[in-house]
Amino acid sequence: MGCLGNVLWFVFGGVFSGLSWCLAGLLWCITIVGIPVGMQCFKFASLSFFPFGKEVRYGGGAGSLLLNIIWLIVSGVPLALEHAAFGVLLCITVIGIPFGLQHFKLAQLALMPFGAEVL
Repeated sequence: MGCLGNVLWFVFGGVFSGLSWCLAGLLWCITIVGIPVGMQCFKFASLSFFPFGKEVRYGGGAGSLLLNIIWLIVSGVPLALEHAAFGVLLCITVIGIPFGLQHFKLAQLALMPFGAEVL
């Protein structure tokens, strides 16, 4: 089911959510200071392209908290709103519920990505 879900996800809109993470990563990589943040965005872009069969475990420390606060102010809110809006739209239909739940997972990740580990 994971492979079929990932293919359907990618074809029917997952490519756009992954590209939005890539755009955020490119914007962060413009500055030398933002390169670690941009690399994290690229890691989560791969998750956003193919989210089925993967889970996110949260952890981290004080450094992650500081980066999450900066991230939330600069890039986190637009990405989280994008995923939340798509999640609500997809959960309207019964067929779209699994895809909507994946968007909600990515919206949570967009709010606090640092200290998160993709399994």
